[in-house]
Amino acid sequence: MTAGRSHVPRVLAIDAGGTMTDTFVVDEAGAFVVGKAQTTPHDESEGFMRSAHDALAQWDTDVGSAFPQIASGIFSGTAMLNRLLSRQGLRIGAIVTAGHEDTLRIERAVQTHLGYPYGDRLHVATHHHNPPLVPRELVRGVRGRIDLFGEEVLPLREQDVRDAARTLLDAEVRGIVIGLLSSYRNGAHEQRTAEILREEIAARGLNGDGPAIFVSSELYPSRRDLPRLNSTVIEAYAAEPSRGTLRAVNARTREHGATFELRVMAGHGGTISIEARELARTLVSGPIGGVVGGRTLARRLELPNVLCTDIGGTSFDIALITDGDYEVTATPDIARFVLNTPLVKIDSIGAGTGSFVRVNPNSNRPELGPDSAGARVGVCWPEGGLETISVTDLNLVLGRLNPDYFLGGELDLDVERAEHAVAVQLAGPLGLSVPDAAAGVIDLFEQTLRHEAVGRILAKGYSPVDYALLCYGGGGPLHVAGYTAGVPYRDVLVPAWAAGFSAYGCACADFEYRFEQTVDMPIVPDAPDAAKAGAGQWLTSIWMGLRERAVTEFAKSGVASGDVRFTHLARMQYRGQLNDLEIVSPHGELATGAHLDDLVGAFESAYARLYARSARSPELGHVVTQAIVLGTTAVEKPALPDMPEVGAAPSAAASKGRREVRWSDAVASTEILQLEALAPGNVIPGPAIVEHSATTFAIPPGRAATLDRHLIFHLSAEEA
Repeated sequence: MTAGRSHVPRVLAIDAGGTMTDTFVVDEAGAFVVGKAQTTPHDESEGFMRSAHDALAQWDTDVGSAFPQIASGIFSGTAMLNRLLSRQGLRIGAIVTAGHEDTLRIERAVQTHLGYPYGDRLHVATHHHNPPLVPRELVRGVRGRIDLFGEEVLPLREQDVRDAARTLLDAEVRGIVIGLLSSYRNGAHEQRTAEILREEIAARGLNGDGPAIFVSSELYPSRRDLPRLNSTVIEAYAAEPSRGTLRAVNARTREHGATFELRVMAGHGGTISIEARELARTLVSGPIGGVVGGRTLARRLELPNVLCTDIGGTSFDIALITDGDYEVTATPDIARFVLNTPLVKIDSIGAGTGSFVRVNPNSNRPELGPDSAGARVGVCWPEGGLETISVTDLNLVLGRLNPDYFLGGELDLDVERAEHAVAVQLAGPLGLSVPDAAAGVIDLFEQTLRHEAVGRILAKGYSPVDYALLCYGGGGPLHVAGYTAGVPYRDVLVPAWAAGFSAYGCACADFEYRFEQTVDMPIVPDAPDAAKAGAGQWLTSIWMGLRERAVTEFAKSGVASGDVRFTHLARMQYRGQLNDLEIVSPHGELATGAHLDDLVGAFESAYARLYARSARSPELGHVVTQAIVLGTTAVEKPALPDMPEVGAAPSAAASKGRREVRWSDAVASTEILQLEALAPGNVIPGPAIVEHSATTFAIPPGRAATLDRHLIFHLSAEEA
């Protein structure tokens, strides 16, 4: 893409997924390269360095020469989520309102079946509670009460707090969470509790080595007590120890001369410092990068609606970009916990190229996942030590994967070992040949993905013809033809850098902090202008307070307040409704009644666009549920490739010969091409397989792929 010139690396983005770690390096002109290596769960910095070496070698340079020139580094990974899922966090205690000591064990009903298949959701007997992150004996109750209006009903019993502090300190906890009822309205009791804790810690001479204190009203001041408590507990339990992982990655970069500050991808779609106080916002970071990259691509290509689909080794992630933007949900559920940390809306199912394949002994039907081989690939990789076959094993026996070119030849895959395991575990029980069994399960796998993708669009009241489908992830190009078959998408896009697209999205993300506060401010119909002006000014004062929090966080990274651009938002709903919408305020300050009317008008327009014009109900009045501030500062970003197109026929140098590949119902002689040797304008008719060290793009018979000037493949629909 940029052969014949030297490169000055400026941006480094890392996506450490469950199976592979992708590194995306951008130069001073916006050109980029993608590197890939196996994820190293025990120390993610190792996989990152190998991936960085792989990327920089394409520019004939190395980390020692490149890292000192890089101005911006962004990391996304799974370490924090894995720590939560595997219950390997810090030993922490919690102080809650007396009478609510069992909240973490009782949860709410929804948390007992989150992540369950539909059938199990129907049967209460299958539901079970999450093991609490804080053992019951380390949850202490204190008397005192703030009501839902923020008024003190009962004063805080300070002796209760001192007794709780001494109990938890005796238990040698490493963190203490404070989560009292309605503290998002008035944090006075939580603040005083924290002061007493510090006094007790100091009295034991533990100032430098005492437990950290996490105050819910400071970290996540939003309505809904259980999500607020969950978020604060996860901040202490999983996020705080994960700083060590991020600091290890940062330290590895500095060992090679880097001077940039490492940032991490946050759930709302921006990046924040690894030293940010609310680090739990980065619990889910990798998939977010892909959606941010999808939005960037959609805007640059002027595509209003895009369906983002990401297939990695462990999951299939789906997100919708409608009218040029994605949706942010205020109370997402992650790892079977309901939280109040904002998250780009992504639907995920446990179906990836590493998903295990088994035959149910009761029904004698094949089942996929939801567990996965992860970085161990499948039975075909002997060093992985697996005995259960994965989707990768099936692709290998069908001839769709090159056993000598997995990760560019870094891993040697054993076809005979995979064929034997497929014969014993799948083909034998089903009474089929190995090719028929493997092809049938791959078809089942792709049907599952197809229905999930189409269902997300139909659920929004749209049709697939309204959306272009964007495919990425290491496994996406291998299966995109299968899960788009027969669906009339506006277009099917497969970037040449699909394997590193989530890392690309991280590089496209702004350096951005987001802060929210519950306000629950009613706006009654036909209110006088003076009342509306007063309400608007009060909301503006909340925004200004949140701006100060953003300024404080940016200051940690040396960013002056004058270099921060602020956007004010509000979440709104009709009075009496349960769900709200996120609205960008038309004005930075709501100084007059007319300004508040404009905010209401923006909500009405968004509501009509999302539901229907006839669904609007302004006579009910409106409620501003949350005030939100985004603080953003400029960062360097990658450019979209733009190269001249050549002829339709690929050059002879692109050909790697032919091999027999089993497609849906027959074997066909299939042309094998090297991705890097293809040029814009090339048209590849199926059957063909385009190989890259990081991914494989399968083009079945009856379809064709055209590489455009932006290095994006456009996959045609099936021939009639």
